[in-house]
Amino acid sequence: MPRKFLKKWTPHPTSLKEHKHLRFLGTALHAVHLWQMNRSTVTRACAIGIFCMWIPVPFQTVLAALGAILFRANMPVSVALVFITNPLTMPPMFYFTYKVGAVLLGLPPQKFNFELSLDWLTTGMLQIWKPFVLGTSLVAVVTSLLAYYGAQLLWNIHLFKRMKELRKIRSEREQQ
Repeated sequence: MPRKFLKKWTPHPTSLKEHKHLRFLGTALHAVHLWQMNRSTVTRACAIGIFCMWIPVPFQTVLAALGAILFRANMPVSVALVFITNPLTMPPMFYFTYKVGAVLLGLPPQKFNFELSLDWLTTGMLQIWKPFVLGTSLVAVVTSLLAYYGAQLLWNIHLFKRMKELRKIRSEREQQ
């Protein structure tokens, strides 16, 4: 994967170190591996970020940051990937995970109207929590594995293309 592309789309280390919700991590944010752009740190970060985006709680960025510290992954990439979920993408994503869980449990999918309120969370979620938790857990694990191996594959493809370009340049120099 091209480092320039990743650096362009990921948060700057300074902004993450000064982020109000990440300040509690203190000096742990100064570890060098959290900011390195290499195959191992980036592929782990992809898995962490994709996994954390499926967790239906506020402050997913904090979980992604903790995961990056724990698994020695690139923090900007893991935090950036969490933002795939947002107020527009969450309803269809979580409805999909609910449907997956309902199918796996052999339950007929129930119709429900999601409301962002404490009342709905205490009553509406009680009706669908089992298929929702199962579906979300399964989809989180599967997509994070796909993200890890997909990032590995993309990194290797980029590396092989770059090596091919360098061989071509080298052979052209030798012919001159």
